[in-house]
Amino acid sequence: MRARIEEKRRELLEARASGMRSALNGAEAALWREVSGSKLGVAFRRQVVVGEIIADFMAPAVKLIVEVDGRCHASRKRLDVRRDERLRRLGYRVVRISAQRVISEPARAVALILEALAECADS
Repeated sequence: MRARIEEKRRELLEARASGMRSALNGAEAALWREVSGSKLGVAFRRQVVVGEIIADFMAPAVKLIVEVDGRCHASRKRLDVRRDERLRRLGYRVVRISAQRVISEPARAVALILEALAECADS
């Protein structure tokens, strides 16, 4: 019974992630243009289910997750901290970049990701 509930939950998360992939917001679409196609030396996937979380972007080979935080995240800091901790327990490094930075400073947003990738390589 429990396995069936977990399977159903996973199916719902996968369906939601699929819908999110086809409806990226402006900042997510802008960042996807920068990281898609292994442009940064590793392959990224977008809107990926990790455990019970849908991550904005993930580089599976190095276990790096990049989250693009819009305005709503200002009021959910505590939830984001718990979410990041859950992802870290699963072995992922998490980088958060504000949507504003992605739009106004795309080169800086990419630099932050490159720094995280270098840290992944060092560990």
